Amino acid sequence: GRARGAGVCKSRPLDLVFIIDSSRSVRPLEFTKVKTFVSRIIDTLDIGPADTRVAVVNYASTVKIEFQLQAYTDKQSLKQAVGRITPLSTGTMSGLAIQTAMDEAFTVEAGARGPSSNIPKVAIIVTDGRPQDQVNEVAARARASGIELYAVGVDRADMESLKMMASEPLEEHVFYVETYGVIEKLSSRFQETFCALDPCVLGTHQCQHVCISDGEGRHHCECSQGYTLNADKKTCSALDKCALNTHGCEHVCVNDRSGSYHCECYDGYTLNEDRKTCSAQDKCVLGTHGCQHICVNEGTGSYHCECYEGYTLNADKKTCSVRDKCALGSHGCQHICVSDGATSYHCDCYPGYTLNEDKKTCSVIEEARRLVSTEDACRCEATLAFQDKVSSYLQRLNTKLDDILEKLKVNEYGQIHR
Repeated sequence: GRARGAGVCKSRPLDLVFIIDSSRSVRPLEFTKVKTFVSRIIDTLDIGPADTRVAVVNYASTVKIEFQLQAYTDKQSLKQAVGRITPLSTGTMSGLAIQTAMDEAFTVEAGARGPSSNIPKVAIIVTDGRPQDQVNEVAARARASGIELYAVGVDRADMESLKMMASEPLEEHVFYVETYGVIEKLSSRFQETFCALDPCVLGTHQCQHVCISDGEGRHHCECSQGYTLNADKKTCSALDKCALNTHGCEHVCVNDRSGSYHCECYDGYTLNEDRKTCSAQDKCVLGTHGCQHICVNEGTGSYHCECYEGYTLNADKKTCSVRDKCALGSHGCQHICVSDGATSYHCDCYPGYTLNEDKKTCSVIEEARRLVSTEDACRCEATLAFQDKVSSYLQRLNTKLDDILEKLKVNEYGQIHR
């Protein structure tokens, strides 16, 4: 097979165990070739905890697990470990080697992925001899347990034994080479076996949205949510979910760009938890109304603002201003109410009257004068001083009254309440 660029040949994740014969008939230089063959296959795979894991079982008359599936998680350290393996020399206990791989190498404890993972268990047996033990039953049990067995025979290897070990179909699982010198040529055959040329990875798929690999170099196209695959099986069209009328929105269905949709509600309504139906908002309860004084719910999900007595709703229909307190008629001034801007006021009296201590009612000024000038035999200085004080106070009051009257005229305040 031809060499493929890195990243193009995406190997399937495997739990791969090499079972290699290092009996006396395999000379040291030939054993080196076997290790090169193993390294070459490792080179073509995606190695990693989530990708392919590799273990090596070495056998002769005894069986030795050189390293387990979970031992190495990168190519470099894996290949170095393969390089350190030394031959065991005597015997060819192929059956025992397969049994050991099944019992000890393909276990979850040793790093194999469990049955639920759907990751293939693959064993490659390399031998140049005829098994000295019963290989038939053991191989059948291994295959029944879900292990896919490949048998590689070299030189004097017994063809019948290879066929007994290997999985069906035999023509895909049994390999034979004349010498260890040419075993490396098989590595490309295994590369093709373990590697599906993935059109999704290659980028030759022409799927508009999503390319799904089906293995063995096959693929199919799918669309993102809210889209449907067109007849060409490659391009996608957005479903107008709102037009389909299956949306279930009580008020408004809104198409999203992704081909999906969402529901919205008319003004003054809120989308319920089911994301489909709508409830009228009591804006007044929600506290989002913005009314300064009083919020009045109108039941349809709308509302209006009102003001407390003596206030007027401003043009913004939300805030309130105090009406002219004097105009309200609740001021309690006996004679004159004077507005001090929007919020406050004070009382005044007609000319010739003075405001009493209650700041509301008025008394005639003559009365005040009479109170002061009570005949006193001894007109001592204190009395004179007091009189002066009173008359200057009265003078000031008159001036003030004149001022107020002047002001009233200017303001065109209108009639004075009598």
